[in-house]
Amino acid sequence: MSAAGEVSLTTHPTWARALDALADRQEDVYLDLARLTFVDVAGASTLAAAALVRGAGRRMVVERPPPSLRRTLDMFWPDLATIEVTG
Repeated sequence: MSAAGEVSLTTHPTWARALDALADRQEDVYLDLARLTFVDVAGASTLAAAALVRGAGRRMVVERPPPSLRRTLDMFWPDLATIEVTG
């Protein structure tokens, strides 16, 4: 999956639906976020919740996230093993 623009109050429903659609996949999920410019804390929380639902052994690989998402994940979910941030 890839995303572009911002994840903020007006785009939360779309972001949540997209992540929910990935929850049941058995394989690792790759999220290309290079074209996102910003993810607010609520958007990061939605991502973390989606990763937790996936359970152990099934990763969400977040590729090239915007700095705001990387900082938020490091601050609030530093030990969340189901999310791997690359790039």
